[in-house]
Amino acid sequence: MNGISTDSIMAIRSAILQKNAALRDVSATPGGAQVDGVKGGSIGGPSGPPDFTSALKGALEKVNGLQKDASEAASAFERGETTDIAAVMLAKQKASVSFEATLQVRNKLLSAYRDIMSMPV
Repeated sequence: MNGISTDSIMAIRSAILQKNAALRDVSATPGGAQVDGVKGGSIGGPSGPPDFTSALKGALEKVNGLQKDASEAASAFERGETTDIAAVMLAKQKASVSFEATLQVRNKLLSAYRDIMSMPV
């Protein structure tokens, strides 16, 4: 072969499929609620399978929403509208963890893309 074993290609494929499933799980809501205006919790639409672009966009929008919620909670605490520091800290930690997870998914996707692009044709 061209220096790349079938096992390594299958490992890359498996990693990409796992990341795609993780993004789908992050952006899906329990109980079939609406996700980004799409009924039924399906990212790709009610009739088709979810596509990668929609899953990634949904995950990024969810992370952005968590960051906005954390910012609003911190601002409300600073203004004295709430005294629940635990809720503020929890919102900040949720936003931080979701951002870090998204960053790691991005890094893995870039790594997989570079691996695929460096493969001989």
